[in-house]
Amino acid sequence: MADKKTKLRIPPQSIDAERAILGSIMLRPGAIHEISDIINGDSFYATKHAQIYKIMLDLSSKGEPIDILSVSHKLEEKGLLDQIGGSSYLSELTNSVPASTNIKYYSDVVNKKHILRKITEAGDHISELGFRDEVEDVFDILDQAEKRIMGINSNDGGHAFHSLKDSLPEAWERLEKLHENKGELRGIPTGFHDLDQYLSGLQKSDLIILAARPSVGKTTLALDIARQAALRQGTPTVIFSLEMSTQQLVDRMLAAEAKVNAWNLRTGKLSTENEFSKIRDSLDRLSKAPIFVDDLAGNSIIRMRSVCRRIRAEHGLGLIIVDYLQLMSTSKNYDNMVNQVTEISRSLKGLAKEFNVPVLALSQLSRAVESRGGRPRLSDLRDSGSIEQDADVVMFIHREDKGKDESEKTNIAEILIEKHRNGPVGKIELYFDEKMTTFLSMDKKNLSDYNVPAVEIEGF
Repeated sequence: MADKKTKLRIPPQSIDAERAILGSIMLRPGAIHEISDIINGDSFYATKHAQIYKIMLDLSSKGEPIDILSVSHKLEEKGLLDQIGGSSYLSELTNSVPASTNIKYYSDVVNKKHILRKITEAGDHISELGFRDEVEDVFDILDQAEKRIMGINSNDGGHAFHSLKDSLPEAWERLEKLHENKGELRGIPTGFHDLDQYLSGLQKSDLIILAARPSVGKTTLALDIARQAALRQGTPTVIFSLEMSTQQLVDRMLAAEAKVNAWNLRTGKLSTENEFSKIRDSLDRLSKAPIFVDDLAGNSIIRMRSVCRRIRAEHGLGLIIVDYLQLMSTSKNYDNMVNQVTEISRSLKGLAKEFNVPVLALSQLSRAVESRGGRPRLSDLRDSGSIEQDADVVMFIHREDKGKDESEKTNIAEILIEKHRNGPVGKIELYFDEKMTTFLSMDKKNLSDYNVPAVEIEGF
């Protein structure tokens, strides 16, 4: 008996609320603008109600009146009038409205019922997925299930293509805004003026590769960008750290933000009240920064996607950082690292496009750059040429003084932009402060703020 009752259950719906919405619009046509961002044609359970609402939207978009006569005429043109019950049914709708001013309440009811129906549909779909374990990878199934659940309350689902005609006005508005505000960046600022001049910030849906040999400073530069984007621009940023723990990253960001010696901070050898004061102020600022860290070793693209969905749903998402891609795991075991990195680089580009945010991925360079000497090349990207192919931007960190004696070090790092799909390539210079583990722009004011000795900045 219980099974029969379950099968006979009617999906969640409120026919009365649907009728009240349609009747309210015919009584007060302007009301459709109050609810167009709450419901759409698919929100209605009754097919005839969905057809009527879509006709109303069509009339509204053309600036035509919405009443019993116009709606019935439009329905008749499309051969739908008899299907919905004729003009008499439209009259019933207007007579069944308790109060047209309550249309937002009716819409909320209909929207909630629609979400509940999608939950039940998702549950049925996920139940079916559970029986595919013999033909599909279990983590792929988990990803499909989570995507279905997370997409339930998404208003942008199903838009797989866009008309160029519809996209052009947005492009024009963007160009007008850039023209009126000369110097404004299109993307997320990195915090380094010279770098932003080349990139115009980090662009949405771009995969940006930052590569260097070990201990040159790629993690430090990535953390500087994350800190600047989150603190100065309020950009929600997620950092996937596959090598360092969350606490290690926190120590680095805190030292850079407070402008104190990183080693003294980690060992507790802070001596002056001024240093403690700087750290307290920096703790307060960083506590308000929308930065989220996932330090799971051997993270996979499927899990990263899951974490990003949750963060986007709860806090929004503007920037993804992966440190570093050669440590990521893949959906299956490959015979060689080249094929594994190929899957990883393509997945990271897919991640950037899915969430429409820049993905900054760190990468190791091959030993060839050390044996050859000189600056890194695109061919030095370790394990796969697919990194170069999939990336929109490829940058290298090069330090001529690496390996030299302390007395010979200039701490000048070159950031080489070797690939830029939508802009120029080039080179900029940054100062690397090893004590505070941070990069600094090459201007006297910025360097003096960090108490860099005058002899080191002479000539700049």
